[in-house]
Amino acid sequence: MTKSKVDRPRGLKYLGFGFYFDSKAHQYKAKPHTKSVAKFKARMKQLTCRSWGVGNDYKVKKLNELIRGWINYFKIGSMKTLCAKLDSSIRYRIRMCIWKHWKTPHNRAKNLMKLGINKYTAWRTAYAGARIAYVCNKGAVNVAINNKRLPLCVSM
Repeated sequence: MTKSKVDRPRGLKYLGFGFYFDSKAHQYKAKPHTKSVAKFKARMKQLTCRSWGVGNDYKVKKLNELIRGWINYFKIGSMKTLCAKLDSSIRYRIRMCIWKHWKTPHNRAKNLMKLGINKYTAWRTAYAGARIAYVCNKGAVNVAINNKRLPLCVSM
């Protein structure tokens, strides 16, 4: 009784898919349901936890498995913009993991300079305090650890 219902396609969730009306094609199309997306995000956050004591290579391996399975299951649905958003959030979380693994401000500044950031900006960014999320969302870290340098094999 709780799972069965008669409703419009917009109100249905079937095998993890939700449905929306495409006005250009004049028909209903499938997309990942919001609960499925929330479950994926929760698992992604669990795998990119900054305090998880494993190497970044292992995190990327596990993330690749998750992404590959999720994409293969939902590939029949429309999810281009959703994948772009998820891709940027995954890359952001990996940047935070890398920043956390560098540990000390001295190492952070040294590694930023190795990646092409000038000395003043590197030291200013490295000594920004314990604001990991703030620092990894701003300029110097995004430029130094850009998408080409990230160790992500599978991208959305």
